[in-house]
Amino acid sequence: MIDLLASAAAAMDAQRAALDVCARNVAAAEAAGPNGSYARLIPEFRLTNDNQGAIVQFAGAHQERGTNVDVITEMIAVMNASRAYESDASLFDVGKTLDERTIDMGRLA
Repeated sequence: MIDLLASAAAAMDAQRAALDVCARNVAAAEAAGPNGSYARLIPEFRLTNDNQGAIVQFAGAHQERGTNVDVITEMIAVMNASRAYESDASLFDVGKTLDERTIDMGRLA
């Protein structure tokens, strides 16, 4: 069960970093104004396998060439990252509940 908690926590951390990138993009779009131009950053993720299982990690961000930041696009990206974070948090809660019940069963035996 600890693997489940570690995977969910790593995924939550990755989505938090993606939210930071989206927030930077929104700030850049607002600062540039309607006629300004500012390069859009795209978050990148990496899936690693180690002794704890598969873990999603934030791998940084790269500039998307030829595009400017669009506030609507970034707000959709924020909503997607926020929903993914909430999903990972729910998975973490399930893992925590399973761990607690496993410990309780060990006390009763």
